[in-house]
Amino acid sequence: MINKFIVSGIIIGASLVANALAAEKPNIIFFIVDDYDKAETSVYGGNVLTPSLDRLAKNGLTFNNAHMTSTVCTPSRYTCMTGRYASSSYSDKLFAECPKGTQTLPAFNVGLEPDNMNVAKVLADHGYATGMVGKFHVSGGHAVGDQDLNIPKNVPYTDGLNQKKYEREKQDRELLKSYGYTWAKNIYMDNMKAPFKGHNPEWTISAALEFVEEHKDQPFFLYYGTTLLHGPNKEWYNSLTEKELVTAEGFLEKPIGIMDRESVITRLKEAGLDPVNNAGYLWMDDSLGMLLDKLEELGIADNTLVCFVADHGSKRKGSLYTIDGTEVPCIISWPAGIEKGVVTEELIQNTDFVSTWFDLAGVELPEGYKMDGVSMTPLFKDRNAPVRDYVFNEMGASRAVKTKEWSYMTLRFTTDQVEEMRKNERAIEKTLTGLSGGISRGRDNPNALSYHQLYNLKKDRAETNNLVDNPKYAGTIEELRAMLKEELLKFEGRPYGEFVPGGNAQGPGTFDDILEKMKKCMEDPSSKKRKKAKNPRGSRRTGQGASYSRALIDKERHLL
Repeated sequence: MINKFIVSGIIIGASLVANALAAEKPNIIFFIVDDYDKAETSVYGGNVLTPSLDRLAKNGLTFNNAHMTSTVCTPSRYTCMTGRYASSSYSDKLFAECPKGTQTLPAFNVGLEPDNMNVAKVLADHGYATGMVGKFHVSGGHAVGDQDLNIPKNVPYTDGLNQKKYEREKQDRELLKSYGYTWAKNIYMDNMKAPFKGHNPEWTISAALEFVEEHKDQPFFLYYGTTLLHGPNKEWYNSLTEKELVTAEGFLEKPIGIMDRESVITRLKEAGLDPVNNAGYLWMDDSLGMLLDKLEELGIADNTLVCFVADHGSKRKGSLYTIDGTEVPCIISWPAGIEKGVVTEELIQNTDFVSTWFDLAGVELPEGYKMDGVSMTPLFKDRNAPVRDYVFNEMGASRAVKTKEWSYMTLRFTTDQVEEMRKNERAIEKTLTGLSGGISRGRDNPNALSYHQLYNLKKDRAETNNLVDNPKYAGTIEELRAMLKEELLKFEGRPYGEFVPGGNAQGPGTFDDILEKMKKCMEDPSSKKRKKAKNPRGSRRTGQGASYSRALIDKERHLL
């Protein structure tokens, strides 16, 4: 049901067909941004200065219905590197927290597996140079080097600590090579911590340019993870203006100097945009532009696929709501294989990236490689070629399926979670507000504390009118529940609520008391995180971004 690859009547230009068939294995650049909402790019109608993204969209395919299966860094990036759902992970880290036979709680508890069934190793085995630059944030089971190089977070700076940071980054490179990457440089293993906290896209893009230059004469795959746009807006501005020496290998002796930082502020002011709240968007966009320029300079732009995507939304991070949550900006350009300047309404999810890269590279999956994605290549020929009927989402105790029209969401705490919350009042607020619970920044929706939620995305894009108790939609709910169960049954030995009974899973009606206490927690004026989710972007999020989210409901589907 999920795959519809047989699409009749596809008519495309003869030159496009010829180019696609004649092309050698394409180079692939996967440019992934941290915590980025569609509202924050001009491509999707936002009042934001992102000219390189406009350039990418003009030369490629823009996705209006691209989703992340999970909405925090680690499970999202795990899926982007493997093509597997987080609940499909068989890493030691996941099994330590969620033993086999128990319900998974996908969050920061998955990692690349020791058998290296991942995009880097498989493509490397098929003749690709595979590079890793920037933010990784997916742990695993390998161990490389002196573990005493672990760096404590938020401690005072010392020269000794700076040297240790330098040595640790070199160790991190070797760790990533043990996962299957043939080349790794300028690595952030996770989020930045003081005293080495500060964005520096110059440091990461310099390594990306080096990798492309070095491997221009062979097929290559580059995973580029920018630290932007993590953190509040002011942090981006402070990094731009004050922290040009801060990197993940410690403080540099001198600035790299390959990006014009002052011009970021100048161009924003000329565009009538506040640099404090907008610096990160343009600064990130400039790094993408440098990469696109390098491809043209080397004469390899035509046969290089560039995929730009966010790891998840920001405003509703940690939840399974659509806008600013699971739905993300996604643009793919490949002049030799994709028509220019087109938009698709077809559904995709991040399991599908690796499937597509393998398809384009002519990869035969190694025996035992578990894959949850489908190839998006039919969309490269016909923007209206459906590749899936629905997307699946998972975060903590929440699961969801979404079609173009409907969003069906569920919340099923495990017996272990419920017992802990009944014993410990603090666990209630932690589960409610924390990024791992499945509610998190979606708790501004009054329906968030519900066993089931149903929304009509064509009439209610903001997902405010829960239709789950309306008998008119009983048939729709039955169909969506069947879709959800189909996905849940893929996870061997993993129960979930009443859909797949067993273990520590429990169905609706079993933790009414906890939901009531969560509601009271939201209303309690003494609660530090009551009611609305914390706004990580400050005025940007409550100003232009919020206005765009409302405009998105009416305008997004009519992009030209």
